[in-house]
Formats: sequence, C-alpha cells, structure tokens
Amino acid sequence: MLHFLLTYKNLLLHSSLTVSLTFLLSFFKIPSLSLHGLYTYIQPENLNQDGPRAAIRRPQSSNPSANLDGYQNLSSKGNAEPRKRNKSKNKFEFDENNAQIFRIKLDDSHIQSRLYFNEYRTVFTLSFVCLSCLLLQFYLGASESSGFWENGIFVPLLLGFVSVCKLLILLAKVSFEKSASRWSEKQLSMLVGVLGFMLGLMICSDIVPWVLDFNFGLISGFGRVFVAVIMGCLAGFLLMPALKNARAFWLGTDQLRSSLSMIYCGWFARMILYANNMLIMFTALLWINPFSEILINKNNDGDKGGHAGGEIGNAERLIGNVGMSCSDFNQLRVWCLLLSGLLQIVALRPNVQMYLNEALLSWYQRLHASKVPDLDFSRAKVFLHNHYLCLIVLQFFVPPILVLLFVGLSQIDGNSFGNFQSVYGLLPCFTFVVEVALFLAWWVVFVWAVFTSGSLVLYRHGILYVS
Repeated sequence: MLHFLLTYKNLLLHSSLTVSLTFLLSFFKIPSLSLHGLYTYIQPENLNQDGPRAAIRRPQSSNPSANLDGYQNLSSKGNAEPRKRNKSKNKFEFDENNAQIFRIKLDDSHIQSRLYFNEYRTVFTLSFVCLSCLLLQFYLGASESSGFWENGIFVPLLLGFVSVCKLLILLAKVSFEKSASRWSEKQLSMLVGVLGFMLGLMICSDIVPWVLDFNFGLISGFGRVFVAVIMGCLAGFLLMPALKNARAFWLGTDQLRSSLSMIYCGWFARMILYANNMLIMFTALLWINPFSEILINKNNDGDKGGHAGGEIGNAERLIGNVGMSCSDFNQLRVWCLLLSGLLQIVALRPNVQMYLNEALLSWYQRLHASKVPDLDFSRAKVFLHNHYLCLIVLQFFVPPILVLLFVGLSQIDGNSFGNFQSVYGLLPCFTFVVEVALFLAWWVVFVWAVFTSGSLVLYRHGILYVS
C-alpha cells in the first residue's frame, strides 16, 4: 500500500486537489461571490399605482390602462382628453415619479436569477480547477524515469482540453445570443471571423515569415488549416466582447468628461483599467519581429558588435547588439501573457460595473434630452442590462481564462510522458499542442488589443459614442 501511494502520489494529489477545489468553490459559492456587491439599477414603470413594478412586463397585464403591447403609455400625451388652454399659458407637465431610478446592490439571490448564471458557475469552477492542477504539475515537476500515470500529467491535460472546448463553445453561444446583440453586429462578427481565417492561413503558411516570430515548421498542412479555423473563430467570437471592453474603458476612465461620480470608476479601478490595456498592447507587440528584434541581443560573444564602425548608422547598430538573451526574452513573453490574463480577471468587476452604469448613463441622457422626456428606451435598456448580466460576465471572463489555459498547456514538459510506450504515438500530437497553444494565447491577446484600441480610436474621433 505504501509503495502504491509513493508511486502514484502525483496522480493522487491531482485527484484530491480537483475534488476538494470543486467542493470548496461550490460550497462557498465563489462564482456568485466574485460578483457580489456590484450595483445595478431598476427603473420602475409607474409609481402612481400600488407600488413599483418591473421595468418591462409581459403582454398579459391585468392593468386596464396598459396598451396592447403590455407597456404603459409614459409619453407626454395622457389618456385623458386635453383641456383647452390659452396658448400663452400652455405649460408642459412632467411627472417626476415616472423618471425615478433605483440603485440596488447585487447579492447571491439576484445573481443566481440571471440568465447564463449556471454556465458561468460551471466554467468558473472548471477553469480554476484546471489552472490549479497545472500549477501543481509545474511545482511537482516531471521525471523521465516515471511513467505517464505516475507523473499525473493525465489530469491537467484532460481538464485543460475539456476547459478549452467548453469555453470556446460557450463563447460562441453567447456571441450569437438572439436578443443580446443586433443582427448587424452578428454579421460583422461573422465577417471578422472569415477575415481572421484568411489571415490565419497566411500566417500558418509562412507567407509573411518575417512579421511574426513563430515557427510552424513542425505543423502539417491539415494542422495549419485547423489552426487557421480556430484563429477565425476566436477573431469572430471576440469582436463583441472587445467592443464592450472598449466601451467600459471609455466610461470607467471618464473620457466623456461627464463629472458624474456614479458612472465612472474610482482612482484604483481606473489604474487597473489603464494598466490592463497598456499591458495587453505591449504583450501583443512582443511577437512582432520589428519590435522583438530590438529587445534581443544576438551578439552575446561581443566579437561582432565592435567592428561595425561607421559603415552603418547608430540606430541600426543597436538592433541585435543590445537587449536580453533569447531565453530570457522568451520567458518575458510568457510572463507578460500570464500577467495580462491575470490583470484582465482583476479588471472583471470594474468592467461589469461600467456595463451596468451604461444603463444609468442612458437614463440620464434621456432624462435631459427634452422638457418632457420619453424614457421608454432607457427603461428597456436598464432591464436588458440586468437580464444579460451573466452573459456579459462570460464575455469578459472567457478571454483571459483562455489565455491562461493556453499558456499553461504550452509549458507542459514532454518528459511528463516518461517511458510509457502506449503514448509514444501521441508525442507528435503533443508537440503540435505545445507549439500551437502559445501561439493561440498570443492570438487572443493580439485580437483583443486590436479590437479594443481600434474602438477607442473611433470613440476619440466621435465616430462611435456611448448612449
């Protein structure tokens, strides 16, 4: 018995960690606790009746004053017959009670009633269990003398593949949710996906090998097409979440200069948003050759750098002669990917709060748009932002988790397979996964940086606006 425990201690540790973490995350309700304390808003339909009611009601309403669509007429024209008044004494009447909005702090019962909460709870638990097993595998290490089962690599590999597949399917599902976005936005996502697939084919086929510092020589033709398909899917699925991220950054950093303290973030959350966007953009540039070559010192022996003299310019002499070694630079890339994923998770709560505050901004803009404002649009927007809260949380949560999982899978050592003969046929597949996982982690960060920065440029020039 003792020999069995010592032989399979890694596998037993992975299994124990998986079961215990799953139980703890479910028992203490960590997924809902991560959103606890956020503020949402409710705009009642009419306060002149018995009490506040839901912002949007079903068509089967018992209120006799409701119209055929189930909405009460809140426009400036009432149901009563207008009285004849002198034109000079005509005044606009506005009922302030119908324009009130309530601020509510989210608790566990509110969060669990939202759409897509069960999916969020599932991927939250699965992802963090998988990341914990990957960290445990890196801590325990791998031994060539041990076998495949003795090293325990089976558990993090299985959880990693299941988590990635689950996240991709869920990201596709929320991207094409029927009422969460307009049909034109879904068409734009499909167009971006096609363009991403074409760009992926160009990258994987080494048509532009001097642009990106990736080596696809070990990947076969079918593997390159498969990677290009995944790149196109990621580009299409990440478009709408990245646009929402840009809108949250625009609101959170008070780029509108609205001076409304309830809409934008505090100083600490604002620093997180700035640091998150800058780190993502910096990480996306680390695999682009004109930028990466400046940071790598290719002349470590010191024999080639001193003979350039006046033959070339000072700027050209710096390239390849200053910077860090290739191994240190590769470690810097991995650490930047990890930090960008972790910082995006830290920025999850400020981004979700800015999404909820967008409904408050819409109410404020509609309230001051005219003397007798029609608040039906803001009322519907407040309701939809409440209804699709967990869907937006998934759109902010899935991309950084994908980055962390891809980076974790890319760092698995091939020695973990040991001398287990049955998996020797899987070693080419394992090499393919290790090579592609790091590239897909960078691709998620790159697509997120391009979409976010492009949207911010459009906001800055007034082409896009928050309403």
